[in-house]
This record gives sequence, C-alpha cells and structure tokens, in this order.
Amino acid sequence: MSLVLERRVLPGLASLWQRCTAALRDDGSPQNAQSSRRIALKFSVLAGIALVGVFWGFVVALTGLDALYLCAALVGCVFVLHEFRIGVVLLIPLLPISNSSVFPHAMLGVTGLNPVNLLLIGTLVSYLFHGVFDGSLRRFMPRPLLWLYVVPMLVAGAIGLSHLDEIPTYLSKTLVEESPLSVSGYLRDHVVKPLLMVIFALLVGAAVSRSKKPERFLVPMLISIWVMVSIVVVFVLSSGASLRELASSLSREFLSPLGMHANELGRLYACAYALLLFTWAESKSPGFRPALLASMGLVMVALVLTFSRGAFLGFILVNVLFLLWRRNAKTLIVFGLLAACVLFFLPGAVYDRVMTGFGRGFGSGSDMISAGRFEHIWLPLLPEIPKSPIFGNGLSSILWSEPMRRGAGVLILAVGHPHNAYLGALLDMGIVGLLLLCAYFIHVWRGFRALSLDPALSPTLRGFYAGATAGLACLLISYATDSSLTPGPEQAFLWLAIGMMYGQRANGPLREPGRSS
Repeated sequence: MSLVLERRVLPGLASLWQRCTAALRDDGSPQNAQSSRRIALKFSVLAGIALVGVFWGFVVALTGLDALYLCAALVGCVFVLHEFRIGVVLLIPLLPISNSSVFPHAMLGVTGLNPVNLLLIGTLVSYLFHGVFDGSLRRFMPRPLLWLYVVPMLVAGAIGLSHLDEIPTYLSKTLVEESPLSVSGYLRDHVVKPLLMVIFALLVGAAVSRSKKPERFLVPMLISIWVMVSIVVVFVLSSGASLRELASSLSREFLSPLGMHANELGRLYACAYALLLFTWAESKSPGFRPALLASMGLVMVALVLTFSRGAFLGFILVNVLFLLWRRNAKTLIVFGLLAACVLFFLPGAVYDRVMTGFGRGFGSGSDMISAGRFEHIWLPLLPEIPKSPIFGNGLSSILWSEPMRRGAGVLILAVGHPHNAYLGALLDMGIVGLLLLCAYFIHVWRGFRALSLDPALSPTLRGFYAGATAGLACLLISYATDSSLTPGPEQAFLWLAIGMMYGQRANGPLREPGRSS
C-alpha cells in the first residue's frame, strides 16, 4: 500500500498541485484561463470524492452495513435524477427481491427506510421534474386506476383509522411488528406500502411510453425471476429438508424465514411462469428464447418446492389457457407428451399435497380441503358483513372483527387476513369497493387481451401481454382461498405488466387484428 502511494498517488497529486500553482501565476490569457478552469474542476471532483469517501467511511464504521446500503441508494438516486428510466430499470429486479428477508427492510433504525423505497422516491421525483416540462404529468395516473382502485383503497384506509382502538392488544405480539394502535404503523403497512406498488407500475408506464423498444424491460424481469427462484432453491437445499417434510400440512411456514409465505411465493412463480411461457411461444429472438425456456424450468422447480395447492391450480390454469388460445395439433401433441413425462416423474410428495383433504393427508371433508378456512375463518366472519355492507369496515378489518376480539375458533387466532380476497374486499370496502376493484381488474384484463392481439406490436410483446392475461386469471382464481385484491408481494410481476400496458397504450391507439392502419 505504501509503495503504491509513493510511486503513483503522491506524484500524481504533486503534478496536479504544480499545474494549479502555475495556472495561478499565469498572465490571465483566455487559453490559460480555460486550462485553469479545467484543472480546478478536476481538483474539485477529486476533493469531493475524497470527502464523500471519508464521510461514508466514518458512517459505515459507526453504523455498519445500513450506511453502505444507504450510500448505494443515494448514489443510484444521483443517476436517476438525470434520467428516471434508469431508476425504473433498477426497480424492476429489486422490487420482488425487496419483500424477502435477504433484503434490508430498515436502515439506521428507521422502518421503511430501505434502498428500494429511496430509489422509488428518487425515480418519482425525477419523473415529476421532467414531467413538468414535457407535459406528461396529465397522463401519469390513468382514470380507471385512480377511481376504480386507488380511491376505494384510500377511503377504506380512512374508515379503518376510526377502528384502531378496537384492535385487541394481543395482536401486537402475534400479527404485526408495530402496535396496531399506532396510526402511523397502520397507514404505513396497510395504505402506503400497497400503493408503492401502484407508483412503481406508473413509473414503468412512463418509462415504456418513452422507449422505442419496450422489450428491453423484460431483461431486468428475467434477472428478478432468477434471483427469486435461487432464493428458494438454495434455502431448501441448505436446509436438508426432504420433499415429504416440505409437503406436510404442518410445514406451511417452512419458507417464511425468507420473508414470504410459501403460498405467496407459489403465486409469484405461477404468474412469472405465465409471462415466460407465452413470451417464449411468440418470441422470434434466437438469443432470447433459450433464456426464457431455462427460466421456465427453474420457475417450475421453485413452484413445486413451495407445495402451494393454489399455485399448482394456477399453474394448471395457465397451461390450459395456453392450449385454448393456441389451438393446433402440434401444440396439443407436444404439451401432451410433456405433461405425461412430468406426471410420471413428479415425486409422490406432490401428489400427497394435492390430494390433501381427499382421503389423504391429515383428514377429509370440505374443511380439510380448505385447510380449516371454511369453518374457522369464513363462517365466523360472515356476521361482520352486515355491520357496514355498503362501504365496509376499513382496510384489514379482520383485526378488529368480533371473532378476533372474542378469540372464536382455532385458526382465526393465527391469521391476519380472511384467506379469501373477495371476502376480504367485501369486509374492508363493502359492496361498492368490491365491485369497483373487480371492475378495475376487468379493465386490466381487456387491456392485456387487446395488446396481445395488436398486430402493431412485436411478437415478443404480444406474447408478454398474453402471458399477463393468463397470469391475471391465475391470480384471480387462486384468490378464492388466500391473499388480497390490494397489491401484495406476489403481484410484483402483475403490476410490472400493468405498468407496461399503460405505457404501451400511451404510445397510440390499439389496432384491432385485421384492421389496416
């Protein structure tokens, strides 16, 4: 180290100092003045870098890795402020990963202060700054998204604020990290955090509307898929658990240390599989297709490791839609052979998991098929609907429901949502909110379908939007037994597709198949 300082760094600094002093002694001619300014600029940049390095060195020494993450996020924001699309490209792979435990969720002791949120805010500020001058702000928030989706969430959040004092205190130790009596904690977890996914989609749409080749945004999506798949595969392999153990109904929390439940990961993989399958089928790129095919194989492995029956059902639905929308003999034969091979080589643990409640597993009957949801969650919650049937009881109203406060049932003591997205929306937002949210997803469905048939788009993009349509159907079906209609971690790829849809529509009107331009 000392040798490097002696031979390279010190002579360089001495030469720079000599040039600076020589410029100061010069007679002030234009050429020398320009040279002086260049030297001063270089010296300022070096000094600035040195000061930043020294400052963050002290901060990292005092606070650890949090400061390093913060520094990286701030440096990224500097580039994002110049071009917000850089931030969008970085957010696409980081957003799904940010929900896992391998990513920091807080820095410097502040919950919510993490690299992704900082990058998201920086990207939003950069876009707003540019949007003021190019007039694109008026197109930033599509009206269907605002009135059918965002407004019902905000209204339900406002209603929920009046019920926080009704939440039983024991829930602060079992279901939420911060006391549910905290207004800031409620708004952060149930209102702001879901809406960040919406903001991400809007930024993606703004970036796509300015892009000549939106297909390039699929590359960071592939990176994100590979990382999310690797997290589960590596975790399972390092744990040494057998497939029989993973398939057990008593091991549904096995993957929870990763920061996401097995069912959430399963739905995330099912949606990703839909996007990959249809994009691969339509894409004509010889270099892109092998990457899509390899990604599909890895996603299927990770999906099986979740042993989520909802994800299995979604996976089957995606393949059925693929066969229906691409009706030809060759596709049917190839898929038939592949399905036969897969069914033959599937481990017996997968069949045991699928047949849980049908005379196998830990019991039988409708309640066993639903894993106790029917008797211990759905039926006790039905009397809560008449309390406010029109506008609902507020976001996450299960926290202050009568069964939760009385502790009725068995499983209801261990859940923070009704395990039925439609029942949850009915309880939280009432009939009005449920209808508005369903209307919004119908709007998204139609948008995806129109783009998947638009001859003006490249085959890769048409396949991507066809996959998004199948992925949306997969999620909506699986929501009959879990999750929520409001944004969640498993919807990361869905909202990426929604954002790309809005960006694509902003480029011009859709062209129906067979209609000349």
